[in-house]
Formats: sequence, structure tokens, C-alpha cells
Amino acid sequence: MIQPLSYVHPNAKIADSVVIDPFVTIAKNVEIGKGTWIGSNVTIMEGARIGENCRIFPGAVISGIPQDLKFEGEKSLAIIGNNTTVRECATINRGTSVTGKTEVGENCLIMAYSHIAHDCKIGNNCIIVNSVALGGHVTIGDYAIIGGLSAVHQFASIGKHAMVSGGSLIRKDVPPYVKAAREPSSFVGINSIGLRRRGFSDDKIKEIQDIFRILYQNNNNNTQALLKIETEINASPERDEIISFIQNSGRGIMKGFNQK
Repeated sequence: MIQPLSYVHPNAKIADSVVIDPFVTIAKNVEIGKGTWIGSNVTIMEGARIGENCRIFPGAVISGIPQDLKFEGEKSLAIIGNNTTVRECATINRGTSVTGKTEVGENCLIMAYSHIAHDCKIGNNCIIVNSVALGGHVTIGDYAIIGGLSAVHQFASIGKHAMVSGGSLIRKDVPPYVKAAREPSSFVGINSIGLRRRGFSDDKIKEIQDIFRILYQNNNNNTQALLKIETEINASPERDEIISFIQNSGRGIMKGFNQK
């Protein structure tokens, strides 16, 4: 159902069951899946790919061109997965020639006034709280939560199941399963409550705690810590996820609060 006071480009591909409220603008080269609702005064620009059963609240702008001086008008996409909610006045820019796309996964909640810049990759089941600002090329793993008013430096990575405190300035990579808080942003423990809510057993949580105790609390540098983790902790998907994240960190991982 498309309200007559909205503009939808004739080349846009809109599923029959999509509801489009008044004063919406939808450009060419846009695709929207079935069951999605587009609230009033939303602007969806060229290159948007919005999945099924999404909710886009009033004032949001999807697939605006990148705020990148190197951008030269190349074709690119902004992809939003199924069942994701984008709240009022959030902005999600499309990608540049570097990756060709900005991606937001399935079952995410992007709260009001958040900004997701070009070439970001957001996993599934993530929560981006009000007024979060993500720089270009930021990567966020599944189930991560970014607290309100936080700013994440370009090219930074935040691991799966991590939780970032509100008002944080994320300059370094945040490993999976941890909590980041204080200034500068630092390791303040693992996200044990979130892990329990997602079905992690007490034994698995203890294993993750043991890994980060070696990394942050036993006076090891990263090289020493990784060697000890590999030799002292039995292989598991969680252990290997943490090791891989640290080894592939582009900006270096955040420190513990008392580390130099």
C-alpha cells in the first residue's frame, strides 16, 4: 500500500505487501522486501536494498551518498537485512568503491539519530543505541550492543557479543565477549549477563573469563598472552574467535584499565 502523497520511482522494486506512509521519497535502483513498513518522511536513495519485515521510522535517510571526499559517484549499495528496525532520523550511507556496500544484518535495532557511515558492516542481532556515530569501514560482530552517544573511529572493529558503554570513544578494536567502558575505553570484564541471556553455559563463560584474564590481568603483552591462551586453553569456537580477532586487529585492541 503506497500513499498517494509519496513519491516512488517507477523503476524501484517494491514488494506488494510493503506499506509506504505519506511524504516518503524512494529513488530508482531501490529494492524493498515484503512486509516492510516505511514511515512518513523517510528518504530512501539510490542503491538501497531493504529486506523483509523491516520497520523504517519517520525521518530516516537510507543509502545517502558517502561523506567521503574520495567518492566519485560510483555505484554502490546500502543493504539492510530482514526484520531490522531503523528508528527516527537515523542515517545509513551507502558504500564506496572500496567494498561497494554498507551492510546492516538481520534482526538489528538501529535507534534514533544514529549514523552508520560508508562501508560499515554490522552483524545480526546488533543494537546501535541513540545517537551512536560509526565512522567509515567499521565492523561490528553479531549481538554486539553499542551504548548511546558513542563514537567509533573509522576502520575500528567490535567483536561478537561485546557491549560498549554509553558515551564511549572507541579508538581501538574491542574484542568479542567483553565490556568496554571508561576513558580511554578499556576492558572492564566480559559481558557475562549478555552471554547468559544468549544461552552460554557457566562453563563456557568461565572459559572466556580465563582467556581474558590471561590477556588483560596477568601482565602479559599480546604476543605472550596469545601463546599462553593457545597452550593453556583447550581449542573451542570461542577461544579461536578471540585469538583470530586479536591476530587480525587493524587498529590494535583496547587495553585493560590499568595497563600502560
